[in-house]
Amino acid sequence: MEQADTAWVLVATVLVFFMSLLGLALFYGGMVRSRNVISVFMQCYAVACVVAILWYLIGYSIAYGDANAVWGGVGKALLSGVTLDSEVGTLPEILFFAFQMMFAIITPALIIGAYAERVKFGFVIMFSGLWMILVYAPVAHWVWGGGFLSDGGIFGAVGVRDFAGGLVVHETAGIAALIIAIIIGPRLDRTRGPHNPGMVMIGAAMLWMGWLGFNGGSRLAADSSAAMAMTVTVMSAAAASLTWMFWETWKFGKFTLVGMVTGTISGLAAITPASGYVGPGYALMIGFVAGILCQETVYFLRDKLNVDDSLDVFAVHGAGGIFGSLMMAAVGAASWGVQLGGIAIVGVYTIAMTLVVVFFCKGVTGIRVDEATELEGLDTAVHGQRGYELNS
Repeated sequence: MEQADTAWVLVATVLVFFMSLLGLALFYGGMVRSRNVISVFMQCYAVACVVAILWYLIGYSIAYGDANAVWGGVGKALLSGVTLDSEVGTLPEILFFAFQMMFAIITPALIIGAYAERVKFGFVIMFSGLWMILVYAPVAHWVWGGGFLSDGGIFGAVGVRDFAGGLVVHETAGIAALIIAIIIGPRLDRTRGPHNPGMVMIGAAMLWMGWLGFNGGSRLAADSSAAMAMTVTVMSAAAASLTWMFWETWKFGKFTLVGMVTGTISGLAAITPASGYVGPGYALMIGFVAGILCQETVYFLRDKLNVDDSLDVFAVHGAGGIFGSLMMAAVGAASWGVQLGGIAIVGVYTIAMTLVVVFFCKGVTGIRVDEATELEGLDTAVHGQRGYELNS
């Protein structure tokens, strides 16, 4: 074990958990209407609790066990065989377990943005847990756990390149979000914008800070490559923030805070798969394009297809992550055929299994709240609390 590597990944683990519990909750919470802010906070917090336990019970074993190239098996269920002396590379295995657990938590939590303001709380809990086990964990095994998409797999000696989650995190979450948004249908009232842009900005800033651990920590070492991953993360996010803002202003005539920080997240999603393979110049290019590409995807889904992905999960995370994965081939860091093949395999599997999980959960809990509950707001109707008690 290497003490410097261990110390850095301990910090990175905290940063990723910080972005899940605080950054994402505030970013999503500010985006919805005031009568639904508590529901978003509840969903983010509950998903973290459920996934943490399931990761210990079986998720880690499926993702990082060594049963075969398709799934990791149950050999490491309940951390069987993992001791304080077990190692993964230069890290204690228990730290590797904890760091990867943060990725398992944030991925289904991202999907919350697709069905915000109209979904049953029981569905959120059941869907998130099952989806992590049946979609996230197997895909993590294929790409990161020595599975068939990694080096030596079906693509030969050099497999899919995904440094920190363009496919494993952002493509899977984005596609699942799009599927649920289509199945559940649009909100009854889509005319009102974010109730607290300041909260959105604070959440985005926390996500940006936490993303330094997300990408930099994925190096699993305290070295110059980790520093480069952090640097390009800042560059891409900064470029995408500005291009989103100016593109939006060119189209609509206003510089909006929510638009700028949504651009930040699109740049972060796009650089994630490439953060270990490119330098600042390429990162600026990736962010520059992502700020426009993801914004146009928002308009296309919302205005042309009438899909109410409430908080634009697919447009920002799905489109951004896929774009970043392809850009590695464009800059020569990966093969076009391998990257396209990996995107296609992960996409088809995610679609199929997400449909299975959605319809199973629908049969058990139902998906959507009734009209009266939706119009009243989930905060009081479901959770019995308000986000703001202005007269207290």
